[in-house]
Amino acid sequence: MPEVIGVRFKPCGKIYDFEVNGIDVNKGDLVVVESELGLNIGNVVIDRHTVEEYERKLKKIIRKATEEDLHQRQENRNLEIEAMNNCLERIMARGLPMKLIWTEVTLDRRRIIFYFTAEKRIDFRELVKDLAAKFKTRIEMRQIGVRDEAKMIGSFGICGRELCCTRFLTSFEPISIKMAKRQELVLNTGKLSGVCGRLMCCLGFEYSETFPEDVALSEENSMSISEDAEPLEMIVTSSDILEEVEEPVAQPGIVGIDSHRESQRPAPQPEQQEHKGKYKKFKRHRKKRNRKLTNQ
Repeated sequence: MPEVIGVRFKPCGKIYDFEVNGIDVNKGDLVVVESELGLNIGNVVIDRHTVEEYERKLKKIIRKATEEDLHQRQENRNLEIEAMNNCLERIMARGLPMKLIWTEVTLDRRRIIFYFTAEKRIDFRELVKDLAAKFKTRIEMRQIGVRDEAKMIGSFGICGRELCCTRFLTSFEPISIKMAKRQELVLNTGKLSGVCGRLMCCLGFEYSETFPEDVALSEENSMSISEDAEPLEMIVTSSDILEEVEEPVAQPGIVGIDSHRESQRPAPQPEQQEHKGKYKKFKRHRKKRNRKLTNQ
């Protein structure tokens, strides 16, 4: 079984396993490894341990970070600022509907990655040509979501503290309005949304502790359970409304609603019938008089 360590490249970023490769490294050391993007300096956050064979081959640690590597990383940060300013200038010149968020340069300067957000897909081929001609290296454009944008930039939530995704969250879990309903929170989008405009990640903290049985359910099943389990609130303003709500629904072989009402209605009195007859006779007389006046 290979001996590996856990390496993290960004604060609160994902942890990747790398093979020790016979190098004496411990937790807290800075190491140079070859990631998917190229050479990078990472921080060892999980001490060496043995794991079973992976399906894919693990990459190995190249060396411990030296003073020269740290100096090179500092120079790369200056290049990142220059590349970001130049990219912003070219975006405005070409009128592209995109928002540049972050720029990253690999340790060997063989690749520059630009992270951006956009509402739809962007044709940035001409932009890549401009950047490649300027910096003479490989250019990579990566479109990210609004939650990743908030994680990279950082800010403060409505609680007054730093965002959870910036402090300790390594991945984003799905959040739904059902979590707020089950916790009996006010269903106000402005109060439940974070800086990114999505539902706040903290809605899932207490929900996972209070309702652990709902985690394994699918979205369709969980929604049906939450709707049935919620107590129904009924407000009655008059006895007439209550009587109408409790009327039976017409079914085959059963007297309908209208016939049910007619059976419960009391029979008219003789005086009421006589009054209705006089009223109908008066209406006929008035119509006849109006027709005569019209003909004259």
